[in-house]
Amino acid sequence: MNNRVSSNILPNLLRAAAQGAADLQASDLVALEVGDVMGITDWFLIASSSNVRQVRRVAEEIESAVKKSGGEGPIRIEGLEEAKWILMDFGIFVVHVFHKETRDFYDIERLWSDVPRVRFDVDGQPTN
Repeated sequence: MNNRVSSNILPNLLRAAAQGAADLQASDLVALEVGDVMGITDWFLIASSSNVRQVRRVAEEIESAVKKSGGEGPIRIEGLEEAKWILMDFGIFVVHVFHKETRDFYDIERLWSDVPRVRFDVDGQPTN
């Protein structure tokens, strides 16, 4: 099954969030189109960083980038205190910023392996 999705359908605010994450060197950026299997959001954006301070900074930069692109701040943020896994709910998309070890442990991409996805390069640009 080909589970790639055209990067042309990515919402602009999701692109802005990916760019914000990339600007702070977040790694392994991927967007999962979960709308057909999950009723509460259309997209997940997943990113990793190597330490908790960086995880927190990436989340802050994502929020700033979305606001600069005309969006509102997240409806809800969870995990800021420990900064091992920060979840930011923007409505149409949810951002997961992981500490690398936490992402490896939970491996949520595997849980959503059957949904279409878009990967991003180190500059925050879609690669497919």
